[in-house]
Order: sequence, then structure tokens, then C-alpha cells
Amino acid sequence: MRYEALFEKKQPEDLASVRFVVLDTETTGFDFEKDRILSIGALTLLNDKIQVAASFSAYLEQRVHSPETVKIHGIRKDNDKVTIPESEALQNFLDFLGNSVIIAHHALFDIKMINRALERWGLPKLKNKYLDTCTLYKKTRLRSNLLQQQENYTLDELADIFHISKKDRHTALGDAYITAIAFLKILAKLREKRNVTLKWLLK
Repeated sequence: MRYEALFEKKQPEDLASVRFVVLDTETTGFDFEKDRILSIGALTLLNDKIQVAASFSAYLEQRVHSPETVKIHGIRKDNDKVTIPESEALQNFLDFLGNSVIIAHHALFDIKMINRALERWGLPKLKNKYLDTCTLYKKTRLRSNLLQQQENYTLDELADIFHISKKDRHTALGDAYITAIAFLKILAKLREKRNVTLKWLLK
């Protein structure tokens, strides 16, 4: 399959040459077996710049809906969004993603949810390397007072820390945009202390 063949070539070490895809999903819940993806949003990040024209957004046809999570993302069963079949959305996403490095906040959740959906349709699981903005932010605080350390940072907290607008919070593309800006701010902080390479970020 063409997606899998893309990984025969290694990623460049120079961050300016690495294509990042900043990802977010909105889902019906947190159960990887029972819950489903309602929307996927992704942005391209290249050479420290968000490529606004190179974005991905899809609302997926779903029968599963949760009244509890609707309160968060607002995606109802009878919403007015144009939806496409889950299999089509996933294939389109793989085409957009390619072999890029994924960036997401609490990345493992999005990756596991997407992988479970890919598995349902006989599509290959994600092979991409990934970075988690929560983990990366903690790297900027390694020398801070241990009493000020947190085990976890929410996307809302990072938005507040870096003074990022939360106007489109809890939409997949809106959260991807907030995550992309947070990543660039984190990267700038890390560069104050050392030369940052892809290999070091992926440790």
C-alpha cells in the first residue's frame, strides 16, 4: 500500500526540512472499542510555520453518539455538518498525513482511536513517529522548582500559559491550531537551552 511504502525513506534530522502534521480528533468518548471518531482536524507545520492552506478536516458519519460528550464538542447526531463515511475519511486522512511526524496533545489517545478505526476497515495502522505537546512542555520545566511540576497539562492550560486564543476550542481543527501554536512556543523555549534535533525531540 502506498502509505506504508512512504516509510522506506528516513526523516531528515534538520527540523526545517521535517513536515509535521498537527492532529486532533473529536470523539464520542474515551473507550477505544465502543466509542467512535466524530471529526478529524489536522494542520501542516513546516519550517516553524503553520501552512494554513495545507489543512485537513473531516466529519465522519457515525451511529454512535453520547449526550455527555456532545456538551463538549457540540457535534450532535442531527448536526448540519457535511459528513462522509468513516472509511473514506480515514483513507483521505492517510493520504494527507503521509510519513509526516505527528504532533498532538495527549497524542496516544488520538493515535489509538485512529488505529482502532483503521483496523475496523482493514487499513494499515499508523506508522508515523509522534510528539506529544504535554510531554514536550514538561521538558521546558525540568529545572523548575519540583513543587511547581505537574504530572499532566491540559490543552486549556497550555493555551493560558502561552496566551493562545481558545476561540475555536473543542473543534478538531481549532484544537489542532492551538496545539500547533503551543508546539512552536515550546520549541522556542527548548531552543533557548540547546540545539534541538528531531532525534532529541523523539527521545
